[in-house]
Amino acid sequence: MNLADSERVSAVLEGMGYHKTDNEEEASLLGILACSVRQKPIDKVYNKIAQWNRWKNKRNLITFVSGCLLPADKDKFLKTFDLIFQMSELGQLPDMIREYGVVTPAGLKMRQPIMPKNEHIAAMWNIKPKYQSTYEAYVPIQNGCDKFCTFCAVPYTRGREVSRPSQEIVDEVRHLVNQGYKSITLLGQNVNSYGLDKNGEEITFAQLLRQIGEYGNTSDQEFWVYFTSPHPQDMNREVIEVIANYACLAKQIHLPMQSGDERVLLKMNRRHSMEKYRSIVDDIRELIPQATLFTDIIVGFTGEGEAEFQNTTAAFEEFKFNMAYIAMYSPRPGAASFRWEDEVSSDDKKDRLHRLSQTLKACSLEYNKTLEGKTMRVLINGTDRKTGFMTGINEGRIIVRLDHHDDSLMGKIISVKITDAAFLSLSGEVVPA
Repeated sequence: MNLADSERVSAVLEGMGYHKTDNEEEASLLGILACSVRQKPIDKVYNKIAQWNRWKNKRNLITFVSGCLLPADKDKFLKTFDLIFQMSELGQLPDMIREYGVVTPAGLKMRQPIMPKNEHIAAMWNIKPKYQSTYEAYVPIQNGCDKFCTFCAVPYTRGREVSRPSQEIVDEVRHLVNQGYKSITLLGQNVNSYGLDKNGEEITFAQLLRQIGEYGNTSDQEFWVYFTSPHPQDMNREVIEVIANYACLAKQIHLPMQSGDERVLLKMNRRHSMEKYRSIVDDIRELIPQATLFTDIIVGFTGEGEAEFQNTTAAFEEFKFNMAYIAMYSPRPGAASFRWEDEVSSDDKKDRLHRLSQTLKACSLEYNKTLEGKTMRVLINGTDRKTGFMTGINEGRIIVRLDHHDDSLMGKIISVKITDAAFLSLSGEVVPA
């Protein structure tokens, strides 16, 4: 989401006549799109602004911060950044810069623990982004979240859910495909609830995917459409059926589980049971058996004992995730769980992170081994650290390494025969066209 936001910020700044530099020490304007959901990214912001403010002793420099910011973090940043604004105020950024030093009214009110409003979010969506890639793009379809998971601060950084008009979304996808983009990701804090805030005046998420799928059927371009992130509470069989029926809808699903223990899920206010989660996975395995399954897991949440963690491990082994983003729980001001005692020790969190990572490696390797000898389509998207090698991702977003280098292949989808499998990645050779 921050990457998609940054593309729109870049577009606004370039519209003012600014030019991007890869060297911070050359810049006269420096900004950060931050994320308050975890403490580590915010610590990085403090380190960066301290460095930038030292540079101000030698030259003129304007600094700004935006993104997903909790009121407590905004309050502190008022003292260190020149400009603070909500992403919904992006259209006003040129005026803020011209009036250098004037902090936005939203920033001045951040001492009040209120949720940000999204009344100007449509203006931000209407800004044509400065895409950072010529073959991979991110398309926001909604902003905010209404779920209020107790570990999460997103409702207090992004506000309540607001859906973007479906016609704008489909038009942006069409434009990207016509420009040659191969991988497009629909973005939202909870994409499954798309349209629900419009009280029947907008289509559902399944219907949005179907419209994109119908366009894909008429297009002569090969491309893959992904989405992130869904919430299990709102995921239904119709969405999975639509993905199964259209070739351009990528056969990869990211479905955050967070915990495999019913009691922990209840304390997290996840609003889904393991029975509900299991029924979704059963539908995926039935309707899209080739699909890869990704998830998010938090270890060491308040109240999680060894028995609860073992339930998460058992669920992980049952669902055999291809990839998992595993995080150690850290209390965040603004989230409900911040008021609770952080009962799990740092050592226990690290131990559980390590053990679950080992389970991930085993599940990933078991699946990847089944792909050896198969030929699949791969989007080439980079060069490997090893000289002469290139990297890409298959439709299931598994990394594929090639003992081959040809700059003309960058950003193209090509056929690759898998020769070897490791955990979390594959190796292959180019199949001649």
